[in-house]
Amino acid sequence: NNNILRQYFNSIDNVTSQLLANGGGRYLSFPHIAAQDTTNQYAVTNTATKVLWNTLDSGLDFTLNLDSTATATHTGIYKIDYSLQFANSDNALHYAYVWLQVGGVDVVGSGSKFAVPARKSAGNDGYLVAYSSVTFEMTAGQSMALYWATSQGYVVSPLTNGIYMEAY
Repeated sequence: NNNILRQYFNSIDNVTSQLLANGGGRYLSFPHIAAQDTTNQYAVTNTATKVLWNTLDSGLDFTLNLDSTATATHTGIYKIDYSLQFANSDNALHYAYVWLQVGGVDVVGSGSKFAVPARKSAGNDGYLVAYSSVTFEMTAGQSMALYWATSQGYVVSPLTNGIYMEAY
């Protein structure tokens, strides 16, 4: 019995020492998704607009849907880290607002307000990389989406200077 117990505990020690080592995380697998969009995105002034994703970089236990939502396979607590590049073609500072929706409902505490600086000169827009991290709960089969709005939207025709998301 002692030899069997020693072998058992040695096996457990070998596994836990590998997991707790510097590179141990490589043996763990967590649900995740990494997505991006390769086009500029525009929003009408003061209107909620979904952040679009057209490229799935990687994913595990998430589905990237055609409507730019992501559906979870498992119930759990998740974290989203996002980075959005806002450009301002106007001569005045304007604001961009970003928040998360899960199951079509705004996630409380997920909103962020970003001040996008005015352009420096014609053809030299002001830029801001908006980054935030949000922790939230999802149930299996629920979808999440990221939304944004701006105090002054950029319009192509007729030209109205303002904020847009630049794909870079």
